[in-house]
Amino acid sequence: MTAPGDDSTGDTTSQSRQRSIVKLVLDEKTFVRRRPEVEHEREVAIFDLLEDNTFCLKGDGIHQGPYHVRLKLAEDRLRFDIRDALENAVKEIIFPVKPFRMVVKDYFIVCESYYDAIKTSSPSQIEAIDMGRRALHNEGAQMLLERLSLDAELDHTTARRLFTLLCVLHIRG
Repeated sequence: MTAPGDDSTGDTTSQSRQRSIVKLVLDEKTFVRRRPEVEHEREVAIFDLLEDNTFCLKGDGIHQGPYHVRLKLAEDRLRFDIRDALENAVKEIIFPVKPFRMVVKDYFIVCESYYDAIKTSSPSQIEAIDMGRRALHNEGAQMLLERLSLDAELDHTTARRLFTLLCVLHIRG
């Protein structure tokens, strides 16, 4: 039983939603039709991210969430336009994508191999390719996690989903 005025009701759901992204928009001005597999990955990444993520900006006096995020790739930079629930600008995080290029390129190559393997290869071959794909995905997510750690707290799962979206933004055709 809690005492009057005791706020320790254990409402972790509202606390976790406070420190999270509740709306995410990809700025895709150069949007092109993508393969169904890629569109599915994008939709799943956004859905999963919004369902379960940990994201909170660092710094004194900084808004503690929940956040609306617009993710954009422009001029070889990844831009996180972070806003509050009323769409007021809170912070913009911008960093170069050049350090990610090799892992994104390798990830695309392995993904192509994976999609091709699904059609014709044995389960053990598919599993081996998938392990490589997951390893590259984890590497990219770790890079993103380390870069964002200067400005925000997030978990590995959130970084993985954001890395998927970074890859989607790289697709031009």
